[in-house]
Amino acid sequence: MKWVYIAAGIALFIKILLVPNPTLDSSLPIVDSIVQDSGVPNAVTGIIFRNRLYDTIFEVVVFTIAIMGCYFLLANEKPQSKVYQFTDEPSIVLARLGATISALVGIELAIRGHLSPGGGFAAGVALGTAIGLVAIVSSPEWMQAIYQRWKAATLEKISVLIFVVLSAITLIGIELPHGQLGELFSGGIIPILNILVAIKVGLGSWAAVLIFIRYRGLF
Repeated sequence: MKWVYIAAGIALFIKILLVPNPTLDSSLPIVDSIVQDSGVPNAVTGIIFRNRLYDTIFEVVVFTIAIMGCYFLLANEKPQSKVYQFTDEPSIVLARLGATISALVGIELAIRGHLSPGGGFAAGVALGTAIGLVAIVSSPEWMQAIYQRWKAATLEKISVLIFVVLSAITLIGIELPHGQLGELFSGGIIPILNILVAIKVGLGSWAAVLIFIRYRGLF
């Protein structure tokens, strides 16, 4: 039987060497076609929030379930009696500086992700990084108080619901005008979806950081 596998492998190797890959019969390159259809210069964002929007919906839902899983996983554990943070002044200054830069980058990626490299997921990761940097030099009680004061858990759920509703409307064929290609207010619904994903990922990361620090400590 192994000779059959060897023969099949040799045949596949010959096919790869000798048979050319099929080419798309189109007057427009693929990237240009995606940009034209989506109305945004960032073709990756066009694919994520238009061509593969159905997949993106479930990616957001999976991230939401992952955050819920963190709560479920640690629900029966005893919180840490003492959480240690970095207390030396250089670490505090560097962490807060890094958090400020990361937060500004996250906001930039969320607002302009449809025009340049970036997008909602990258923006959410940058915002989550900023929150993590603040958490390692701040009191967990203070972080939790801010989280509750701003009702971050509620905002996270609302952002997911709005994202799913707007995505469903887009999938049935109802779209906003694309506007002028390359301008900030362009791309139809894509910039709004970008911002919603950034909010969702950023707030979800905040929740995960808080719960792991509370039950597992910083180190």
